[in-house]
Amino acid sequence: MTGPVDNTSSAPHIVGPPSLVELAAATLRRMIVGGDLLCGQRIVENRLTGQLGISRPPLREALRVLEREGLVRQVPRKGVIVTPLTLHDIYEICTLRAEFERLAIRLGVPVTDSARRTRCHQALQAMTDAARTGDRPAYLERSFEFHVSVVGLSGHARLEEAYRSLQLQMMLSMALNRRAREEHESLDGDVARHAHLLEIIDTGDPQAVLDELATHGDRSFLDGIEDKVDGHTDVALAWLAQQRTSRKDTR
Repeated sequence: MTGPVDNTSSAPHIVGPPSLVELAAATLRRMIVGGDLLCGQRIVENRLTGQLGISRPPLREALRVLEREGLVRQVPRKGVIVTPLTLHDIYEICTLRAEFERLAIRLGVPVTDSARRTRCHQALQAMTDAARTGDRPAYLERSFEFHVSVVGLSGHARLEEAYRSLQLQMMLSMALNRRAREEHESLDGDVARHAHLLEIIDTGDPQAVLDELATHGDRSFLDGIEDKVDGHTDVALAWLAQQRTSRKDTR
């Protein structure tokens, strides 16, 4: 006699509308990476429940989501704050992010899965649409999804998940000096830079993509960053000097 048949593998995957927690987390995430909530700033629950129109339980659950992503942290006797960053933190985030991207390209280029390629092109189109409207917060979100889609070319779920969290922390770093970024490059210029990267990916040459990635990133947010953060370790200062030299060489 055989046991009951398990049909769960063939059951349709039902995706419902976003929950209050997901909506609150998305709104808070946008406020943080957009620079409306600054590094080290205390999250005032009473104020946010009024702003977001939700009660404390879903807000607190949303904050736990952001804590897992590294965007906020719990501080004894102070509550929840936006994660403060040091120069050494930024050094670690930037260098690890670059290694993740290089690994993804080595694993995923040439692209063998058309769905992964399509995801990248759709993400770039979403960036283009947001740039046309001039909606910078929406553009940052679309840019985030583009970078995640490029790492997704690897077909490596754990790598993509780790990169997603790290990329959010990268955007938190960039929010520290948002004005420098906005003055350095227009949204249309940023789209063009990402479109060029995708064109090289489409050629199927992994070394060409790696060469482009070495100079692709907008490092303008590092201008004067040492005056905005503490944690000036020797290794972080040496890395910062090297980044500035690289920018001069590629201009």
